[in-house]
Amino acid sequence: QVQLAESGGGLVQAGGSLRLSCAASGSFGIFFSINDMGWYRQAPGKQRELVAGISSGGSTNYADSVKGRFTISRDNGKKVVYLQMNSLKPEDTAVYYCNRGGSTWREYHYWGQGTQVTVSS
Repeated sequence: QVQLAESGGGLVQAGGSLRLSCAASGSFGIFFSINDMGWYRQAPGKQRELVAGISSGGSTNYADSVKGRFTISRDNGKKVVYLQMNSLKPEDTAVYYCNRGGSTWREYHYWGQGTQVTVSS
């Protein structure tokens, strides 16, 4: 049962933009509006990292590497969290995942299939 479905990735040239979406269902959907959410990414040979987070109240935080270029947002009615990515760089190439936010995210067992973002130079 898919509970977090990421989409919107693709191949883009450096300087381009993409908008990722993550639709929540099942238990993630039921509690979506009260959960902090986050976007994460994992590049080949590297550990998964937090890219951006958004609280249930709409407060946001970003990794230093994406500040000023990425914007996270959410639509509680649609149970979707978005990541607008502008001025993309080759180092942004990774599989992007969404999940709940919070300081214990590294311990989460469930992860969706992710969406591949490839930025060419």
